[in-house]
Amino acid sequence: MLSPKNFSPQQLAALAALALAVPISLSTYLLAPNWWIVLTFFIVIFSGSYGLILYTLQRFVYRKIKLIYKLIYQTKASKREEFYYNNILPQKSIEEVRQDVETWAKQRKAEIEVLKQNEAYRKEFLQNLSHELKTPIFVIQGYVDTLLNGGALDNPEVNKKFLVSTSRNVDRLVNLVDDLDEIAKLESGEQELYLENFVIQDIFKEVFESLSIKADDRQIKLSIKKGCELPLMVYADKEKIRQVATNLVDNAIKYGKQHGEVESSFYRIDGERILVEVSDNGSGIAEEHLGRIFERFYRTDLARSRKGGGSGLGLSICKHIIEAHQQAMHVRSTLDVGTTFGFTLISKKD
Repeated sequence: MLSPKNFSPQQLAALAALALAVPISLSTYLLAPNWWIVLTFFIVIFSGSYGLILYTLQRFVYRKIKLIYKLIYQTKASKREEFYYNNILPQKSIEEVRQDVETWAKQRKAEIEVLKQNEAYRKEFLQNLSHELKTPIFVIQGYVDTLLNGGALDNPEVNKKFLVSTSRNVDRLVNLVDDLDEIAKLESGEQELYLENFVIQDIFKEVFESLSIKADDRQIKLSIKKGCELPLMVYADKEKIRQVATNLVDNAIKYGKQHGEVESSFYRIDGERILVEVSDNGSGIAEEHLGRIFERFYRTDLARSRKGGGSGLGLSICKHIIEAHQQAMHVRSTLDVGTTFGFTLISKKD
């Protein structure tokens, strides 16, 4: 059924002109019962009313609508847009204009929500960054003040201990700045990738060997899952992927269960990609944290506390490295069962 709200300006003008012409023509017939006179009156009144009403609609109503569209798009109209405003827009029904405005309003609302969310993340990031910077700075400041003003400078045993602690915190600051710089380069595309073919299992075997002492301290077994030993060649930046593997295995050792196991697995998921996963059987991560686990400095209240050390940027760097390879990274976890981090890589290129 045709609804009046879906009428075009021409249809509205015709309907209004008809509503004027019919009763006036009928009244004329009562005064002069001549159908030729009545028909002439009808044509003149209908044509004149139609032209006047249509002109009024297009001149005043759609002029205001044109301004609304310009405010919506907030740009100086190009010649193409001016043609649209002058020729296409007046053909639209009020209902179509309403739908356009509602669609625009929904888009703006979604954009505002994203901006609010990003602003909240920005504030949280700055707070976390401030905390991460202040902690080592205050420690360094305390040791230096004690050495200079507390008389500890002349005590060889004490000053060496303080200088070692100061050096450790300086290293922490340097690592933090380096990590931030690396993320900035990865995000901006300035970090070059040196792509080559290599066996992904070999990287993890080397990482397992380099972290074996840390794993032995917690009596955690490092292994490649059975059935995943067959060498798989990937095409990626070898050193960057080594960095990702080291971070994931190190985290698995750090937050895994003592006497537990860290297991890596490798699968060919199609003709072009390899899936790599690192699993632990530790405490797991609550579901509400999984969506933000790759954010800078984001730590869960239990499994990823600051007591574990580190800059809090490791997972964020891993994600950026994998995305720089045009691939994806994911995480799945269950409390008291364990956590699995995974990512894909392009398989060997000829």
